[in-house]
Amino acid sequence: GKFDSDSYAVSGGLHGVGISVVNALSTRVEVQIKRDGRLWKQDFDMAVPAELVDAGPAEGTGTRVRFWADPTIFESTEYDFDVVARRLQEMAFLNKGLTITLTDRRPRAEKAAELDAIADSEGSGAEAAPGSDEGSDLAHAVDAEQAFAEGAQASDAVEATHVEPVKVRERKRTFHYPDGLKDYVTAINKSKTSIHPTILYFEGKGPGHEVEVAMQWNSGYSESVHTFANTINTHEGGTHEEGFRAALTSLVNKYAREKKLIKEKDPNLTGDDIREGLAAVLSAKISDPQFEGQTKTKLGNTEVKGFVQRQVSEHVGHWFEANPAEAKVIINKAIASSQARVAARKAREMVRRKSATDIGGLPGKLADCRSKDPAKSELYIVEGDSAGGSAKSGRDSMFQAILPLRGKIINVEKSRIDKVLKNAEVQAIITALGTGIHEEFDID
Repeated sequence: GKFDSDSYAVSGGLHGVGISVVNALSTRVEVQIKRDGRLWKQDFDMAVPAELVDAGPAEGTGTRVRFWADPTIFESTEYDFDVVARRLQEMAFLNKGLTITLTDRRPRAEKAAELDAIADSEGSGAEAAPGSDEGSDLAHAVDAEQAFAEGAQASDAVEATHVEPVKVRERKRTFHYPDGLKDYVTAINKSKTSIHPTILYFEGKGPGHEVEVAMQWNSGYSESVHTFANTINTHEGGTHEEGFRAALTSLVNKYAREKKLIKEKDPNLTGDDIREGLAAVLSAKISDPQFEGQTKTKLGNTEVKGFVQRQVSEHVGHWFEANPAEAKVIINKAIASSQARVAARKAREMVRRKSATDIGGLPGKLADCRSKDPAKSELYIVEGDSAGGSAKSGRDSMFQAILPLRGKIINVEKSRIDKVLKNAEVQAIITALGTGIHEEFDID
């Protein structure tokens, strides 16, 4: 059975009732199993099982399950193709070498011309599921019954009904990633610039636990760390992610000091400094997973933290020693992040001091409004004194304030926060709004 260790090494489920729940919440379930050279079939109507049927000899093995969700229970029984595709893509990434094909043959009411236009615009490389290896959206005329049959004979228990041929837009996605998590990291960094060529990858095993990690830094300023436990996406993290973060922070600081990349008098690099630009995927496999909450998005096994911490320290440490040039690039980026963090703090302090010492606490070019009620006040930011003059003459000074800026301001999305806060025009906006920034932000 499911909880026999000889059958399943690990499982995402906890209670072994998944298919039972599907059966209870469906109007119909059909199951076909190829095993020991025979094909076995069994149908369930409103959760009531029909007779188990030996359908004859069959080659190979496999299981096919079809179900019809009960519309009297679910608010909607329409499945979102992209949501399903993203989940199946995750499964393909997490199980390297596995091939998963998703086909949507539901009839649609769109006109044939509209479907042809969609197919022409998307083509064979349409990305309904970002990062997929293969994809196609095909518009063609098929019989609706044939589309749902998927090559299998209709069950005798289902009363046949005549369905007029309709235009069907077939959507198909095939996911196959020979390198698994390394391909996942490549997909994350697809639109970014990596700062070292090699993806750091390792697998670690222990009694009842396994961990697989792939990671690579890019030139960006944000981290993208994805963690999984028994293939379940743990959005809220958990003990496996805590172990990963703790080990990485400790290891990088230790290595940086040993190699004299940071001075003795300098403080340690923070975890945020080290993970800036990091794209990483961690997949833990645990024989007895304990999840927090009903949604199973946070792992709670306390022993997993230490296990992951030891594995990350050992394997990443070996990788750093074997790839000193790449390790130096990674640490230099963390040092730059640390320096920017310190500079940003000083810039914030400078903004606060300037706001306090300005006459009236407001920038000189601001034409303020008379109202003191933020809910009724408006701030118009315009480019240049000329536009500012026109705006001032046409405004209602009771509730409309005008702030002219000199030219276009710095690109805040692509610049470090310390450079953003040093920009005079940004400082003027911050002062005019008077809400504070970062930890001191207060809209009231």
